[in-house]
Amino acid sequence: MTIARLFLCVAFCVQSASAEIMLERPTDPVEQQAQALFRNLPKVERVKDTRARCGADMRVSEIGAYCTTKNVIYLRDAFPEPTAWAHHLAHLYGHAVQVRHGVADVALRQIRTRPEDEEMLRGWVTRQVECIAGFILSQTRLDQISLLDLYDDEPLTGSHWGRDPLSVGPRVSIGLAARAEWFEIGRTEGLAACAPGEFSSDLLLKARR
Repeated sequence: MTIARLFLCVAFCVQSASAEIMLERPTDPVEQQAQALFRNLPKVERVKDTRARCGADMRVSEIGAYCTTKNVIYLRDAFPEPTAWAHHLAHLYGHAVQVRHGVADVALRQIRTRPEDEEMLRGWVTRQVECIAGFILSQTRLDQISLLDLYDDEPLTGSHWGRDPLSVGPRVSIGLAARAEWFEIGRTEGLAACAPGEFSSDLLLKARR
């Protein structure tokens, strides 16, 4: 009788654990790790339609967007490509780290004083964001992800972060190879290496908990 009960308990525990794993969304560990790694990050609000928030429209990413005005990340509550879903959230957190800890202000000042270099400066911003995303995902079960394997074309080139209205947010393209390169730097070398161009990683390191 004791052995039978033991087997029953084991079976029940395994079933419960499996159910718990099935209930966990691939974005949950990303959110948990980002909040644990960095101070003052925005909350994530899961919604059915991200393009009905913060002045968004059909030009804004359907997966998620970071509204700096409200300091909220709006994330689609389900998406058919789980790994892309998780990467998208990590990327949005990268923007949030920059915004909440002064990097975005530094970049904006540079863009205003050097408008002829705006494309280059925004390119550095994007490289650093991907580097932060790689660092965040390196702390999850998606620690072996490669953007070159995940995407055929460059993602996140449309509006997906900024003030209300999001529909006029920045649009930046640096190519899939550059995104993958800086994502890999963050994933394998850590946050201190997230220093493209003239941008240092000092403010990022200060943002660490």
